[in-house]
Amino acid sequence: MKMVDCYPVFLLAAVATLQVSGSAQGAGSTVALPKAASEFLNAHNEARATVGVQPLNWSDKLANATSLLVRYQRNKMGCQFANLTAGKYGGNQLWASGMTVTPRMAVEEWVKEKNYYNHTDNTCVPNHECGVYTQVVWRNSLELGCAQATCVKDQSTLTICFYNPPGNVIGQSPY
Repeated sequence: MKMVDCYPVFLLAAVATLQVSGSAQGAGSTVALPKAASEFLNAHNEARATVGVQPLNWSDKLANATSLLVRYQRNKMGCQFANLTAGKYGGNQLWASGMTVTPRMAVEEWVKEKNYYNHTDNTCVPNHECGVYTQVVWRNSLELGCAQATCVKDQSTLTICFYNPPGNVIGQSPY
């Protein structure tokens, strides 16, 4: 198994009922989310709860944007990483070869960077990256939308999540 994270510049059995924003139902309405959306959201919010940060809300708008992007990357770019630095949202992505990656597995992979993050002085251990972890727990991010694509040719999975507002503001602590 080979897993690779991208560092931007800046299995649940049931469908859960969660707060949704940016959806056709309107901000703050309660609707049942699809299993994958619930799994992404729950995994993010568990990581955020461990550091005392408010939970994210699911955004259909962000989920649709990530869905378009992962399908483009799969269909036109051979499952290569997307360039997330030019967008207006924060972003994390994960590429894994030779296995299917669940939404929870992707988020857990990003959260592993917590082992290298020093909150006291807002730094990362030398020769390590912490940007995907700090985006997951960024206190000012309120909305989340994620999607995955399976790349049959090389038996890989590409996962992308967008965060609004974006995190990883230089000089600011995530929480």
